[in-house]
Amino acid sequence: MTVKKSSVAEILIEALPYIQALDRKTVVIKFGGNAMVDEVLKSSFAQDIVLLKQVGVNPVIVHGGGPQIGRLLEQIGKESRFIEGMRVTDNETMDVVEMVLGGLVNKQIVSLINRHGGRAVGLTGKDGGMISARKMKLGKNQHESHDLGQVGEVKNIDPSVVKMLDDDDFIPVIAPIGVGPDGSSYNINADLVAGKLASVLNAEKLLLLTNTPGVLDPEGELLTGLEAGETDQLIEKGVIHGGMLPKVFCALDAVKHGVKTSHIIDGRVRHSVLLELLTDSGVGTLIKSESTH
Repeated sequence: MTVKKSSVAEILIEALPYIQALDRKTVVIKFGGNAMVDEVLKSSFAQDIVLLKQVGVNPVIVHGGGPQIGRLLEQIGKESRFIEGMRVTDNETMDVVEMVLGGLVNKQIVSLINRHGGRAVGLTGKDGGMISARKMKLGKNQHESHDLGQVGEVKNIDPSVVKMLDDDDFIPVIAPIGVGPDGSSYNINADLVAGKLASVLNAEKLLLLTNTPGVLDPEGELLTGLEAGETDQLIEKGVIHGGMLPKVFCALDAVKHGVKTSHIIDGRVRHSVLLELLTDSGVGTLIKSESTH
């Protein structure tokens, strides 16, 4: 059905105040899930990012790549092991992680954004010493701890490389690989990297693309406009549970450390980034600190 010209104008006018509010602001976007493997969604994501940059927003992309890592490990005959949802990463697996995240997946995203008219630059957290990492310890105490190998957590982020690229009108695309004190590589959860990076950059917004509509109430209705305290209560009551918890914890941590709003959005929707950022209705759950109005 053809959209009437007046409707197109109304859509553009609806977007105007959002574009003005985001002018020269940084938005950190975690790219993952279906949006990363479906060709139509990949293309619409790249278009969204290029448009945001064109209208004065500074998008910073952090991406995952779990399924792609799993496929390559399978091809070389190496079994994937997980403990509490995290991939056990020995030296050989880490080589594959670096090859897939820092090479294959990162360059595909860069190429796609550039094909749509953007100027993307691919990085890993090792470039410019951006992400200092430490080994993640999993377990309540030393007697119950699990060794995940080269799985890390963020110790510190130096955002100077990202800021330099933003200032030069480039779009940073970052693979979540950190470097330890001894120079060894660490595989870090992309949501965690995106959240910490958003805090360090004093970003206006953090967007986490998921394969769900967002945070749902017990009746399956979408919850949005949640304040941090309200979100904590929903976690305590068990309304937010299971696989959604890590994303909500990441979103909460960001708003508690200076990010204005966090958004958990449905990456299965075409142009979900633009719909969430530049329209009244959005396509996901917005979480804000108590002081954000």
